[in-house]
Amino acid sequence: MIGKRRAPASASAFLKAKMKESEITYAELVKRLKKHGLKETEAGITMKLKRGTFSATFFLACLAAMELEGVVLEEI
Repeated sequence: MIGKRRAPASASAFLKAKMKESEITYAELVKRLKKHGLKETEAGITMKLKRGTFSATFFLACLAAMELEGVVLEEI
């Protein structure tokens, strides 16, 4: 079981790693999220990932925007 304090940092690190791996910039993620109906800014995304605090909706929207399929929970 993931501890309450570890989960957000882990989810944030996971998203950052996947962005780097996929060569997706914050600006590109903003554009992709807009296509999924989310209005975000580069600064807003940067702060969410830096703090490690964001909603499950944001997390799932990022996964969809980055077109990640078959995400294994143990990787997060």
